[in-house]
Amino acid sequence: GNVRNQPVEHLPPLLVGAGTLGFRLIEDWPWFDALYMSVITLTTIGFAEIHPLSGAGRVFTMLLGMGGIFTLFFAGTEMVRFWVSGELRDMLGRQRMEKNMGKLVDHVIVCGFGRMGRLVCQEFSRAGETFVVIEQHEEALVDFALPHGPPMFGDATSDAVLKPAGIDRARALVAVVASDSDNLFITMSARLLNESILIVARAEEEATAQKLLRAGATRVVSPYLIGGARVAQAVIQPAVLDFIELATRAGHIELQLEEVLVHEGSKLASRTLIERNMRAKLNVIIVAIKRPGETMIFNPSADQRIEARDTLVMLGRRDQLDQVERLASAGR
Repeated sequence: GNVRNQPVEHLPPLLVGAGTLGFRLIEDWPWFDALYMSVITLTTIGFAEIHPLSGAGRVFTMLLGMGGIFTLFFAGTEMVRFWVSGELRDMLGRQRMEKNMGKLVDHVIVCGFGRMGRLVCQEFSRAGETFVVIEQHEEALVDFALPHGPPMFGDATSDAVLKPAGIDRARALVAVVASDSDNLFITMSARLLNESILIVARAEEEATAQKLLRAGATRVVSPYLIGGARVAQAVIQPAVLDFIELATRAGHIELQLEEVLVHEGSKLASRTLIERNMRAKLNVIIVAIKRPGETMIFNPSADQRIEARDTLVMLGRRDQLDQVERLASAGR
């Protein structure tokens, strides 16, 4: 829009200059009189001629007047088109987006909508997780059509972009842009803006992982490292890989591996596993218990006590896991 309008913006002063020069050369008028006549002709005000015009002067005045009318009409049309279809629409869109962003709480911010970012957003959308995706290249968001995740155009390394995305209210941030240096900068900025946010960052280079952790990342993921391990596991331990894929596949009905946070005052808090008899009643296997600030307890015994703020890693059917989740949050 801006490039296209550049010639239109320059036409009025050019016509005024040409008209002034024309009256000066044709009628030999003083410069100010020539300028005055040029302006009132182009603006179609229609005052009388300040000096008698010759035949050539009248022809020139008619051509100048017609040029002024068409130029003003074209400029006005372009201006309306520019504001209505371009800048005005973008401004209203930004205001609407910022209003919607202001309502988000405990959401996830995804920085980057490349190949990996697209897969991450698809998983969040499939799980019903509310998220905001930030992408620097506007063309990547043209076909964006995922529910639960409004797109936002901008550079995620800038605080001016992270703040409108609700970084202070978000519960997690995922940095998966193509550049390790950008992911590092995003991680540092996010940690400074929100000390308690969970940050998952992508690292292409192995040496970058430690830098990301020192910069404030909670967890670092290396796609090549994970992919290589999966390929090797498919050959060495295919049954184990089948089990992992079966338990972690989204939407799988038969078996799922999931974590549930035990809230204060819930029916699970301050009870042992045998007291709740979760395996017999709900047919759920407690694989591990993660306690804040402590190591993970794998394959906990029946007399293991469940405390508030514990995270239970469970294996079971979707409906069974939902029952445990209700028990863990019933006291909220």
